[in-house]
Amino acid sequence: MKRFITIVLALVMVLSLAACGGSAPAANSAPAANNAPAQTFKIKLGTTGNENHQSTIAANFFKEKVEELTNGGITVEVYPNSSLGSEREMAEGVKLGTLEMTIVTSDGTLPAWVPETQVLSIPYLFATKAQAYEVLDNTLQPYLAPLFEKEGFKHLAFCELGFRHFTNNVREITCADDMKGMSIRVQEAPIWFALIDSLGGTATPVAFNELYTALQQGMVDGQENPIPSIASSRFNEVQKYMCLDGHTYAAESILINLAFYNKLPAEYQAAVDEAAAYASTMQRQTVDANEQQQLADLKAAGMIVCEDPDIASFQAATADLPNRPEVQALVDPSLVAMVRDAVAAIG
Repeated sequence: MKRFITIVLALVMVLSLAACGGSAPAANSAPAANNAPAQTFKIKLGTTGNENHQSTIAANFFKEKVEELTNGGITVEVYPNSSLGSEREMAEGVKLGTLEMTIVTSDGTLPAWVPETQVLSIPYLFATKAQAYEVLDNTLQPYLAPLFEKEGFKHLAFCELGFRHFTNNVREITCADDMKGMSIRVQEAPIWFALIDSLGGTATPVAFNELYTALQQGMVDGQENPIPSIASSRFNEVQKYMCLDGHTYAAESILINLAFYNKLPAEYQAAVDEAAAYASTMQRQTVDANEQQQLADLKAAGMIVCEDPDIASFQAATADLPNRPEVQALVDPSLVAMVRDAVAAIG
């Protein structure tokens, strides 16, 4: 009887072990069924504009696409309204790795590290947005990308601010002579100072998130920005006149810290690249589609808009700007020639 009981107990133990062993594969296969990413990464993406600003629009398109492509392996938190600092502070953060990503004006603060971006500040390079897109994506992106990498950035893509126009509270601007004597807020870069000086005005750098107050208090007479920036920032509340001179086409740069990008798995790097290209395309379409309605809204709100200024007078006043010593110290004339040749090749 004892021997029989021993045999029975042994059989029970064998069956129990077999049952445990059979259940193990089912438990291990659960994560695969959920398609959960093996690695996860979080990105903080800062912009200076509000929720409706061009930079934030691009940020949200990037967030949408990269999270979709990685099945949540990369998650993006968008911080608008300069909540992570000014453009310069955020760009420095991306360079140093204390911030993963930002979207900032290409020829604003970035020339502090890549002076060549200021070629976009040379006035009247582009006549249409189509010209600007072609040159930015197929000439300047491959030219500038390695220069950004030397500084610790990965330049992913360009998106749109738009053609820049002057606004002021002094008088209507219909030609270059009307600019004389005005104090105009500009981005903090020597080439912008040269632009306003060539028009007979006084350039004053003011951080974008402080600009509304500066205009309201009369610290400066005017400023220059694309229509979407003027509308989303409600500058029409503190500016009476606008001149659609389109002196430069303003692009924005989608930047990621190079070291952070390099540590991503290859498939995630590809997703970041694809999401940036998607954000660029979708943001440009969105901003452009909104621009005419925004202009109509600004006029309806009482802003006096000169829609057909004497562009030839502006071109003549700024023709020698690329040859000024302070500009040539930043932008090689051969780079200006390269861009002009690329525009001419478009036809």
